Amino acid sequence: MSTQFKTIKQGQKTYWLWVGVLGLIALVGYGAAHHMETEGHWVSGMNNQVVWGLPHVFAIFLILAASGALNIASLSSVFTKLEYKPWARLSALLAICLLIGGLVILVLDLGRPERLIVAMTHYNFKSIFAWNIFLYTGFVLVAVVYLCTMFERSLNKWTPASGLFAFIWRFVLTAGTGSIFGFIVARQFFDAAIMVPIFIVLSLIVGKAMFILTSLVVTRLGGSYISLSLLNRLIKLLGLFVAAELFLVAVFHFTNLYATEHHGVEHFILLSGGGYTLLFWIGQMIAGGFLPLYLIFGAKREINLARIILVCCLVVIGALSQLYVTIIGGQAYPQVLFPGKDVSSTFYDGVVAHYSPALPELLLGLGGISLSLLLVFFAIRILPFLPDQRFTSQSTS
Repeated sequence: MSTQFKTIKQGQKTYWLWVGVLGLIALVGYGAAHHMETEGHWVSGMNNQVVWGLPHVFAIFLILAASGALNIASLSSVFTKLEYKPWARLSALLAICLLIGGLVILVLDLGRPERLIVAMTHYNFKSIFAWNIFLYTGFVLVAVVYLCTMFERSLNKWTPASGLFAFIWRFVLTAGTGSIFGFIVARQFFDAAIMVPIFIVLSLIVGKAMFILTSLVVTRLGGSYISLSLLNRLIKLLGLFVAAELFLVAVFHFTNLYATEHHGVEHFILLSGGGYTLLFWIGQMIAGGFLPLYLIFGAKREINLARIILVCCLVVIGALSQLYVTIIGGQAYPQVLFPGKDVSSTFYDGVVAHYSPALPELLLGLGGISLSLLLVFFAIRILPFLPDQRFTSQSTS
């Protein structure tokens, strides 16, 4: 029997409360971006050493989450897991909205958003940034086509093919995002090919977490229920990806420790980096890694809804910590201009850069996340994205 879909019913106060709160946060985020643009980036914590600040952490988080969120749809159309088919529409929608939110943060964080037209009309194909323009915009187009094949019955026969194409595209997109850091040879903490699989697995982690958290909210508003058994399968799959991410991160650091040229930056991140070291061990490894694994596989009690939500929140915290350590910590460590030599000057050569996120940066990042969710809320009010099915057993009700 085919699944029926529906929209959010009219007149729900809870729905409009969510829309109002998300809209307010998005508006405040835009105000913060406008403040940084008109006053200059000196009002932020960024400087000549750390040019990618907290907004970039949020932006890349959303881009990775967009790629990973589409995995639910891929499970149904590419891997023929029919239990995920009712949620394929919401999966593709969330992927599009998360990517839009991430790109909006990037554009508003440029300082001169109107200069984006230059990046869109003049390409240097030796730069991974030029390729990412095609990957990001292409992802939205591919996901929209994928959604059309799911909505229009006459196009349903093309859903597996479009789903496979979207599956391949999102892996290339995430590989491109990881390559941004893997190709930067001037930074000791970047410049590693393993950044690509690290970012791919991280996208699967945050995408699943964001899908679970979002689906729990929108299904409550829409009067639908996602079964606890399905959530258990998703959360166990999430646990496998968390384990894989811990393994890849361990390989990354052990490989760096093997090479003498990376000993300095590894000591900085793992031992002497202050806040970066704390974020690595407490935020990334414990909150985002070991603790979720224990809650999924180690705890003896059966996994319930509260634990599922807790695991998703923990991996989101862990992912943000990992991106902060990677992006900002990698910039804060001084560039090694002459290996084996001590370099010092009035231009902060050989000095760890100071960076403290300013309030406008945080507001811009939160505004981008709110914009993504706001787009989801508007879409489910207009078009039937939610499955009209009520699970009578093992539901979240």
